[in-house]
Amino acid sequence: MNQKNSLGLDICFSDLADPFELFEKWYEVAKKKELNDPNALALATCRNNIPTVRMVLLKKFNQDGFVFYTNLDSQKSTEIKENPNVSMCFHWKSLLRQIRITGSVKQVNDEIADKYYNSRSYESRIGAWASKQSSVLNNREELLHSIQKFKNQFKDKENVPRPKYWSGWILKPINFEFWLDGENRIHERLKYELSNNRSWVKSLLSP
Repeated sequence: MNQKNSLGLDICFSDLADPFELFEKWYEVAKKKELNDPNALALATCRNNIPTVRMVLLKKFNQDGFVFYTNLDSQKSTEIKENPNVSMCFHWKSLLRQIRITGSVKQVNDEIADKYYNSRSYESRIGAWASKQSSVLNNREELLHSIQKFKNQFKDKENVPRPKYWSGWILKPINFEFWLDGENRIHERLKYELSNNRSWVKSLLSP
Protein backbone atom coordinates (compact mmCIF):
# COMPACT_ATOMS: atom_id res chain seq x y z
CA MET A 1 0.00 0.00 0.00
CA ASN A 2 1.29 3.46 -0.89
CA GLN A 3 2.23 5.67 2.03
CA LYS A 4 0.21 8.84 2.46
CA ASN A 5 0.87 12.13 4.17
CA SER A 6 -1.49 13.76 6.67
CA LEU A 7 -3.60 15.24 3.85
CA GLY A 8 -4.11 11.83 2.23
CA LEU A 9 -1.73 12.60 -0.63
CA ASP A 10 1.16 10.42 -1.75
CA ILE A 11 4.06 10.57 0.71
CA CYS A 12 6.16 12.39 -1.91
CA PHE A 13 4.17 15.54 -1.00
CA SER A 14 5.61 15.28 2.54
CA ASP A 15 4.12 17.39 5.33
CA LEU A 16 5.99 20.65 4.91
CA ALA A 17 4.83 24.16 5.73
CA ASP A 18 7.32 25.74 3.32
CA PRO A 19 6.83 25.11 -0.44
CA PHE A 20 10.49 25.91 -1.13
CA GLU A 21 11.44 22.86 0.93
CA LEU A 22 9.06 20.65 -1.03
CA PHE A 23 10.33 22.08 -4.31
CA GLU A 24 13.90 21.26 -3.30
CA LYS A 25 12.95 17.67 -2.44
CA TRP A 26 11.22 17.14 -5.79
CA TYR A 27 13.99 18.92 -7.68
CA GLU A 28 16.69 16.71 -6.15
CA VAL A 29 14.78 13.62 -7.27
CA ALA A 30 14.33 15.10 -10.76
CA LYS A 31 18.08 15.75 -11.07
CA LYS A 32 18.67 12.03 -10.51
CA LYS A 33 15.79 10.67 -12.58
CA GLU A 34 15.00 13.10 -15.40
CA LEU A 35 17.13 12.28 -18.43
CA ASN A 36 17.32 15.72 -20.04
CA ASP A 37 17.55 19.15 -18.43
CA PRO A 38 15.72 18.67 -15.11
CA ASN A 39 16.12 22.44 -14.67
CA ALA A 40 14.07 23.19 -17.81
CA LEU A 41 10.84 25.09 -17.27
CA ALA A 42 8.13 26.70 -19.37
CA LEU A 43 8.05 30.44 -18.69
CA ALA A 44 4.81 32.27 -19.47
CA THR A 45 4.65 36.04 -19.86
CA CYS A 46 1.82 38.31 -20.95
CA ARG A 47 1.79 41.62 -22.82
CA ASN A 48 -1.28 43.46 -24.09
CA ASN A 49 -3.41 40.49 -22.96
CA ILE A 50 -1.51 38.16 -25.31
CA PRO A 51 0.35 35.37 -23.49
CA THR A 52 3.56 33.78 -24.76
CA VAL A 53 5.50 30.81 -23.42
CA ARG A 54 8.98 29.37 -23.98
CA MET A 55 11.42 27.01 -22.32
CA VAL A 56 14.23 28.46 -20.19
CA LEU A 57 16.68 26.96 -17.69
CA LEU A 58 16.57 27.50 -13.94
CA LYS A 59 20.03 28.51 -12.76
CA LYS A 60 19.48 29.13 -9.05
CA PHE A 61 16.77 29.08 -6.42
CA ASN A 62 16.48 29.88 -2.73
CA GLN A 63 14.03 31.65 -0.44
CA ASP A 64 14.52 34.82 -2.49
CA GLY A 65 13.14 33.17 -5.61
CA PHE A 66 13.93 31.41 -8.90
CA VAL A 67 16.59 32.78 -11.26
CA PHE A 68 17.02 32.51 -15.04
CA TYR A 69 19.19 34.50 -17.45
CA THR A 70 18.56 36.09 -20.82
CA ASN A 71 19.09 39.07 -23.10
CA LEU A 72 17.34 42.10 -21.60
CA ASP A 73 16.18 43.12 -25.07
CA SER A 74 14.62 39.73 -25.87
CA GLN A 75 10.89 39.27 -26.28
CA LYS A 76 10.52 37.71 -22.84
CA SER A 77 12.42 40.57 -21.18
CA THR A 78 10.44 43.21 -23.06
CA GLU A 79 7.21 41.60 -21.90
CA ILE A 80 8.49 41.29 -18.32
CA LYS A 81 9.39 44.98 -18.24
CA GLU A 82 5.79 45.82 -19.15
CA ASN A 83 4.19 43.16 -16.96
CA PRO A 84 6.37 41.55 -14.25
CA ASN A 85 3.73 38.94 -13.36
CA VAL A 86 4.82 35.59 -14.80
CA SER A 87 4.32 31.86 -14.34
CA MET A 88 6.73 28.93 -14.43
CA CYS A 89 5.93 25.28 -15.04
CA PHE A 90 8.32 22.39 -14.41
CA HIS A 91 7.23 19.06 -15.93
CA TRP A 92 9.24 15.94 -15.13
CA LYS A 93 7.81 13.25 -17.37
CA SER A 94 9.96 10.48 -15.91
CA LEU A 95 8.50 11.20 -12.46
CA LEU A 96 4.96 12.02 -13.62
CA ARG A 97 5.25 15.23 -11.60
CA GLN A 98 4.65 18.90 -12.35
CA ILE A 99 5.15 22.12 -10.40
CA ARG A 100 3.59 25.46 -11.31
CA ILE A 101 4.89 28.66 -9.71
CA THR A 102 3.40 32.13 -10.11
CA GLY A 103 4.80 35.45 -8.96
CA SER A 104 6.49 38.66 -10.02
CA VAL A 105 10.02 39.10 -11.30
CA LYS A 106 12.75 41.68 -10.96
CA GLN A 107 16.25 41.94 -12.38
CA VAL A 108 19.10 40.44 -10.36
CA ASN A 109 21.88 42.77 -9.26
CA ASP A 110 25.05 43.17 -11.33
CA GLU A 111 27.22 41.22 -8.90
CA ILE A 112 25.03 38.12 -9.19
CA ALA A 113 24.79 38.46 -12.99
CA ASP A 114 28.56 38.88 -13.33
CA LYS A 115 29.26 35.83 -11.18
CA TYR A 116 27.01 33.59 -13.25
CA TYR A 117 28.14 35.04 -16.59
CA ASN A 118 31.79 34.41 -15.75
CA SER A 119 31.00 30.78 -14.93
CA ARG A 120 29.78 30.14 -18.48
CA SER A 121 31.90 28.70 -21.27
CA TYR A 122 33.80 31.04 -23.59
CA GLU A 123 31.49 30.19 -26.51
CA SER A 124 28.38 30.97 -24.42
CA ARG A 125 29.80 34.30 -23.28
CA ILE A 126 30.61 35.22 -26.88
CA GLY A 127 27.10 34.16 -27.87
CA ALA A 128 25.63 36.63 -25.40
CA TRP A 129 27.45 39.41 -27.25
CA ALA A 130 26.79 38.12 -30.76
CA SER A 131 23.07 37.36 -30.62
CA LYS A 132 20.53 40.18 -30.67
CA GLN A 133 17.99 37.79 -29.20
CA SER A 134 14.53 37.79 -30.79
CA SER A 135 15.53 40.24 -33.53
CA VAL A 136 15.09 39.32 -37.20
CA LEU A 137 18.11 37.81 -38.99
CA ASN A 138 18.61 38.43 -42.71
CA ASN A 139 20.35 35.04 -42.89
CA ARG A 140 22.30 32.60 -40.72
CA GLU A 141 25.61 33.97 -41.96
CA GLU A 142 24.81 37.28 -40.31
CA LEU A 143 24.84 35.59 -36.90
CA LEU A 144 27.98 33.56 -37.63
CA HIS A 145 29.76 36.73 -38.74
CA SER A 146 28.75 38.44 -35.51
CA ILE A 147 30.10 35.51 -33.46
CA GLN A 148 33.45 35.69 -35.26
CA LYS A 149 33.59 39.46 -34.84
CA PHE A 150 33.30 39.19 -31.06
CA LYS A 151 35.76 36.31 -30.92
CA ASN A 152 38.24 38.62 -32.63
CA GLN A 153 37.39 41.39 -30.17
CA PHE A 154 37.63 39.18 -27.08
CA LYS A 155 40.54 36.85 -27.79
CA ASP A 156 41.43 36.45 -24.13
CA LYS A 157 39.06 33.65 -23.09
CA GLU A 158 39.47 34.56 -19.43
CA ASN A 159 38.42 38.16 -19.95
CA VAL A 160 35.08 38.50 -21.70
CA PRO A 161 32.99 41.17 -19.93
CA ARG A 162 29.25 40.73 -19.48
CA PRO A 163 27.18 42.80 -21.92
CA LYS A 164 25.02 45.33 -20.10
CA TYR A 165 22.02 44.03 -22.03
CA TRP A 166 22.45 40.49 -20.63
CA SER A 167 21.41 39.64 -17.09
CA GLY A 168 19.09 37.58 -14.94
CA TRP A 169 15.55 37.73 -13.66
CA ILE A 170 14.38 36.39 -10.31
CA LEU A 171 10.80 35.28 -9.67
CA LYS A 172 9.40 35.82 -6.16
CA PRO A 173 6.52 33.33 -5.79
CA ILE A 174 3.05 34.06 -4.47
CA ASN A 175 1.81 30.51 -5.08
CA PHE A 176 3.00 27.00 -5.90
CA GLU A 177 1.05 24.02 -7.19
CA PHE A 178 2.52 20.52 -6.89
CA TRP A 179 0.93 17.92 -9.18
CA LEU A 180 1.30 14.14 -9.26
CA ASP A 181 -0.15 11.93 -12.01
CA GLY A 182 -2.88 9.56 -10.84
CA GLU A 183 -4.61 6.55 -12.31
CA ASN A 184 -7.67 7.27 -14.46
CA ARG A 185 -6.66 10.95 -14.39
CA ILE A 186 -7.45 11.22 -10.67
CA HIS A 187 -4.38 13.33 -10.11
CA GLU A 188 -3.13 14.68 -6.78
CA ARG A 189 -2.70 18.44 -6.44
CA LEU A 190 -1.43 20.53 -3.56
CA LYS A 191 -1.42 24.33 -3.62
CA TYR A 192 0.55 26.73 -1.43
CA GLU A 193 -0.60 30.36 -1.44
CA LEU A 194 1.09 33.28 0.25
CA SER A 195 -1.27 34.98 2.72
CA ASN A 196 -1.39 38.64 3.69
CA ASN A 197 0.71 37.92 6.78
CA ARG A 198 3.39 36.33 4.55
CA SER A 199 2.73 32.76 5.68
CA TRP A 200 1.98 29.87 3.32
CA VAL A 201 -1.53 28.40 3.29
CA LYS A 202 -1.98 24.86 1.90
CA SER A 203 -5.06 23.56 0.12
CA LEU A 204 -5.99 20.47 -1.87
CA LEU A 205 -7.25 20.92 -5.42
CA SER A 206 -9.61 18.66 -7.30
CA PRO A 207 -7.98 16.94 -10.31
